[in-house]
Order: sequence, then structure tokens, then C-alpha cells
Amino acid sequence: MSKSAVIYSRVSSIGNRQSTDRQVRDLKEYAMKNNMEVCRVYDERVSGAKRNVERPVLCEALDYCVSERIDILLLSELSRLGRRVDEVLENVKFCKEHHLNIFFQRENLYIFDENGKENPFLTIMIAVLATCAEIEREAIYYRLQSGKQKFLAEGGKVGRKVGYRKPIETMEEEYKEVIRHLKKGTTIRDTATLTGHCVRTVLKIKKVFLQNEKNKKIKYEYEQR
Repeated sequence: MSKSAVIYSRVSSIGNRQSTDRQVRDLKEYAMKNNMEVCRVYDERVSGAKRNVERPVLCEALDYCVSERIDILLLSELSRLGRRVDEVLENVKFCKEHHLNIFFQRENLYIFDENGKENPFLTIMIAVLATCAEIEREAIYYRLQSGKQKFLAEGGKVGRKVGYRKPIETMEEEYKEVIRHLKKGTTIRDTATLTGHCVRTVLKIKKVFLQNEKNKKIKYEYEQR
């Protein structure tokens, strides 16, 4: 009997510089060889350093797996679940509590074995591997900061150009379809799919839209005094 599986893939870049194609292809091949039926594929473009609240697609994938009683969640490597040790362990704990298995392809790690027994050394192994990922991230950050300081010391300038930020009216017109779907209560991921925008853009528009609505309400209440 085949097992139900969900694939979650992630890259840090929101542009076209990086792609999740390789992750998805390799995980689909693994699922096929191990008699697993892939029910859904979730794709996210956001830094692994972001907290779960800023990674809605990961949250959606976990919620779907639990609600639909999916057998296993397939990830290309441990860092796809997060770069911070506490966040990785928190997500693993969530999956343990709901008996959702996870497979990390690069590390060849499972939460539960074929008999449904928990790997007793998994927490230790994940803590060690996640710590290494966190150290790697800090090293990357250090190199980036060092390069930035050198650039500034040589007269370089950083930051957005004056006038870069679009007026709220322009954004409302440009993203009116996004706002329309959000008003109807459409999920962020579905709104992104329906409008052709990335999830991060929809999140940004939702934040700007809600703040603008709040400002309008405050202004209206003030004028009625």
C-alpha cells in the first residue's frame, strides 16, 4: 500500500536567480522509488532565517498534512525547515505530536522508522545539524557585512533612491485584484496564485492595505468629533 506524501521546497531568493525545480525533481524521484503518492507540492521563496509566522507556505503545508492525515512530508534537507535550532526543533515537535513523519533527503533522516517508532537520536542529530546551519548563516552574514563596510569605505552608497516608495494610491490601483481577493477572505497563497504575484508581494500588500484602512478609520473618527 502506498503512503501519502507532500513535498515542501524552498529557496531564499524571491527572483529568478534560484529555483526549487531540482528539489522537487529529486524528491519526486525518491517518492516514486519508495511507493509514495505525492498529493501536493508546496513552493516557497523566503529566507530560512525567517520565523514560521513569516513563512506562510510552510505553515500551510504542515496544516494540510495534519488535516488530511498525510503520512510523510518530504524535504530536500534540514535547513528547509529553518536555520534556527529552536525553530527546527519546534517544527519537529509539532510533527511528532501529530505523528507526521518527515524525511530529510540530504541527511537521510526520518522522524519515525518503518514500524512507526521514533528515532531516539533524532533530536540530538537535528540539534547538531541545525547548529551547523546556524553557524554557516552567521558566517555568510559576517562576510556580507564585511563587504558592505568595504563598499561604504570606498564611497559607495546603499539604500533606496529618493522617491522609490510608491504612493499608497498607486499601490491600491496596481494591486487592486490582490486587495479584492484579500477583502473576500481569500488565503494569501490562493491570492498569489489567482493574481500571478508571489506570496511575499501579497503579504506586503496585505500589510500596507490593513495599515491604510486603519489610518482611514482613525481619520474618519477624528473628523466626526
